Amino acid sequence: MKHGKKYNAAVKLYDKSVLFDIKDALDMTLKTSSAKFDETVEVHVKLGVDGRHADQQVRGAIVLPNGTGKSVRVLCICKGDNVKAAEEAGAEFVGSDEYIQKIQSEGWMDFDVLITSPDMMGMVGRLGKVLGPRGLMPNPKAGTVTPDVAKAIKEAKAGKIEYRLDKTNIIHCPIGKVSFGADKLQENLETLLGAIVKAKPAAAKGQYIRSCVVASTMGPGVRINPSKIAQ
Repeated sequence: MKHGKKYNAAVKLYDKSVLFDIKDALDMTLKTSSAKFDETVEVHVKLGVDGRHADQQVRGAIVLPNGTGKSVRVLCICKGDNVKAAEEAGAEFVGSDEYIQKIQSEGWMDFDVLITSPDMMGMVGRLGKVLGPRGLMPNPKAGTVTPDVAKAIKEAKAGKIEYRLDKTNIIHCPIGKVSFGADKLQENLETLLGAIVKAKPAAAKGQYIRSCVVASTMGPGVRINPSKIAQ
């Protein structure tokens, strides 16, 4: 892969083989950020589990204390009293059959989070093939299938993120923007890592967190020493 001049210059600012502690890694991530826009800072955590086994899945959701810096568009599929509750909680789109039809027939996807109540999952389940690959399918473990839709919407707006393993047993998550500064990013990262550690499956053997890398959108990855993460 060919990189631009700014990326190559950023890589020269540090030794990529060094394992940093969390604060120093975030300081270096900010130092190597050079884009003209407010870059997102992401973390990539490789776990010592085998996600092909149900008893070694790692998945959950957490509200970052300082949010993600991203404005979240919420679609709430619900009926009855939940409609008013969802509207008052700030959901951009609230309804039922009309939105299900819109997604099915038009491929409409102008939302970031889909929240629904348990009584609507029979209908929402039909959208699995469309929503699943995009990571938008509601799930009770992520708190997006809940009788309290208002609370879920407020949490999504406040910076709730979902973490889960990909096929290579790595979790990828945003933890904020470069403009947050190192302290707020550190608070967000430690909150996320704490949740991942707490979600450690009983079946996991050996070292749980194998590697942890932080990077800005256009910057190089900075490695965190796994031994510095409380496990």
